[in-house]
Amino acid sequence: MNPELSLTEENYLKAIYHLSEDSGLDVSTNSIADEMATKPASVSDMLRRLSKKGVVHYQKYRGVSITDSGRKIALQVIRKHRLWEVFLVEKLGFNWDEVHDVAEQLEHIKSSLLTQRLDKFLGHPTMDPHGDPIPDENGEIKEAPQLPLADLQPETQGIVVKVPDSDPSLLRHLDKLNMRLGSKIMIHDKVEFDNSVLIQIDEHEKIYLSGEIAKTIMLAVK
Repeated sequence: MNPELSLTEENYLKAIYHLSEDSGLDVSTNSIADEMATKPASVSDMLRRLSKKGVVHYQKYRGVSITDSGRKIALQVIRKHRLWEVFLVEKLGFNWDEVHDVAEQLEHIKSSLLTQRLDKFLGHPTMDPHGDPIPDENGEIKEAPQLPLADLQPETQGIVVKVPDSDPSLLRHLDKLNMRLGSKIMIHDKVEFDNSVLIQIDEHEKIYLSGEIAKTIMLAVK
């Protein structure tokens, strides 16, 4: 049986899961502090609490790793977050730049029955409005092969399959560029000076995209 966690504890656990998945290593206190916008001392206190509940392995000065039960809880929270994002966009007419913060609140609702009914009501979606895969009831995630736009060479073509979900200003910028999930991208040139890329979106006019943005856009390459 999973331990009961507070909203804050769930947020920490989710952050640890994401950081460990990105690096494949134990997560440092400082990296968690940066992610949670708090002080390392506060993180250490929280890690001791989470360790007592059996959801992380924590040793002072050696970082933290997530346990199997902790991973299960983190994936349940992520599943709810992404299902609620689908609901907000598809059923309530929210834009994709408006849903992240709202879903951050809704993801902490405890009812597993509500999550099951929501999933069924939405037709069992497999990805959220930003292209992130939705874990199934067992915590399994299926993600198609994809590469950052910035890593691709000129004359390469791909389909947008994922964009960052936590920066509304970036999503609004992508809206202005008419870039969405499923958009066809042709890369025409890369600029060595600033790593910007010259692209064409769905056969519209060619535009330059900054290197920073290009690193965050994930494509399925044909």
